[in-house]
Amino acid sequence: MSSTRARALDAAVALVGTEGIRALTHGRVDAAAGLPSGSTSNHFRTRAALVSGVIEWIARRELGDAGTSDIRSRDELVEALSRMIALQSGPLAARTRARYALFLEADEDTALPLRAQRTAMESWLRGILRTLGGEPAAAHSALVMAAGDGLLLHRITVDPDAPIDAIVARAVDAALEG
Repeated sequence: MSSTRARALDAAVALVGTEGIRALTHGRVDAAAGLPSGSTSNHFRTRAALVSGVIEWIARRELGDAGTSDIRSRDELVEALSRMIALQSGPLAARTRARYALFLEADEDTALPLRAQRTAMESWLRGILRTLGGEPAAAHSALVMAAGDGLLLHRITVDPDAPIDAIVARAVDAALEG
């Protein structure tokens, strides 16, 4: 991927995450990325193509953030999920806001990369819960995902300092109790 394209995508994510979806224009992305006028439109001819490119960029980045560490205990799972929520609601909060905004803006086809990323994350979690507590625990992966989503949304919209570990631990414990 060209550095111009990567700079444009990073700037686009920051724009959407800080100023909202209406800020996503080719000209604003060029300016935010410090690129010559027209650079973003060379890579993304239409606004729809730009939205799609930003969604794919976010999905790829978030899959990379999740990691594939080998989790062998309840405490390791709580620590990994808490770390992800802290990252996504702290240093990566603008990207998280952008993901939510784009999920709401995108049509069914455009949102596919975000949905695929979500499915991969849920599959990863389901596998860990299955290893730690069998099928009854794996069946509660949606509960843990919903608790994490709710906490993440709360931290980026209401209380950026809301505690993480205790809430994640309660959700994981509920899942493991089956």
